[in-house]
Amino acid sequence: MANNTQNTTRKPLFGNKRSHSLRATRRRWNINTQNATIMVDGKPTKVRISARELKALKAQGRA
Repeated sequence: MANNTQNTTRKPLFGNKRSHSLRATRRRWNINTQNATIMVDGKPTKVRISARELKALKAQGRA
């Protein structure tokens, strides 16, 4: 399963893991995705959403 959100274009970030000797190996930082029920057109809908988006929706009172 791809680690991205259903309604936005957020994707994992890529970079290097650095050891003590500064050896570089590739790694990825995944998005903190959560399953949540939000209101869409007045109906509760289950979506996979990032924690940052969920926090913003809760502040707006939509989640």
